[in-house]
Amino acid sequence: MATTTQFELHPVTVRHNPARRLTQLVTGLVLFGTSMAMMSRSLLGLNPWDVLHEGLMHRTGLTFGTVTVVTAVTVLLLWIPLRQRPGIGTIANVVLVAVSVDLVRWVLPPQEHLAVQIPLLLGGIALNGLATAMYVGARLGPGPRDGLFTGLTARTGLSVRLVRTVLEVCVLAAGWLLGGTAGVGTVLFALSIGPLVQLFLPRVVWRPHPPT
Repeated sequence: MATTTQFELHPVTVRHNPARRLTQLVTGLVLFGTSMAMMSRSLLGLNPWDVLHEGLMHRTGLTFGTVTVVTAVTVLLLWIPLRQRPGIGTIANVVLVAVSVDLVRWVLPPQEHLAVQIPLLLGGIALNGLATAMYVGARLGPGPRDGLFTGLTARTGLSVRLVRTVLEVCVLAAGWLLGGTAGVGTVLFALSIGPLVQLFLPRVVWRPHPPT
């Protein structure tokens, strides 16, 4: 996840401007699940965590959304030794992303023609960047995977970039070994998601007071 020195991103209680922030959180999470479904149906490669989700889906017979929930809950258990605390955004992340990704995959069949696959992949990546900025910018608590790498960073003293990279590589390797789809989309996502989140975040992040 991209970081910035222009504004704060730490969680803030929902009592502050709840209507705007909860709406932004829910919208961002639904769009995040939609972007995951779009990338998966493009058949051109997934982001590292979704490579793992797809691999587990093939091995277990569970739906993509159900596997997402199981993985998220497992990751949340890893928060305990890291002394991370979930927020309302963390719980909403687990539920809303799983539901939205399954719904969109239900109505959107796998695509086999590049004329459709490429726009679907590119649209999914761009939407993922916007959705990530929206739910993170609501400042109502990190998602399970976000909290894992930030917690590891705090506990180990290593850089965010190093911890995030090592974690993503391990997740990608595990997913690929389980049969998940890694391809050009995986590489494109890895190269573009940081700049995309950085681009969108200043436009959607909630601030206690309007900038002057």
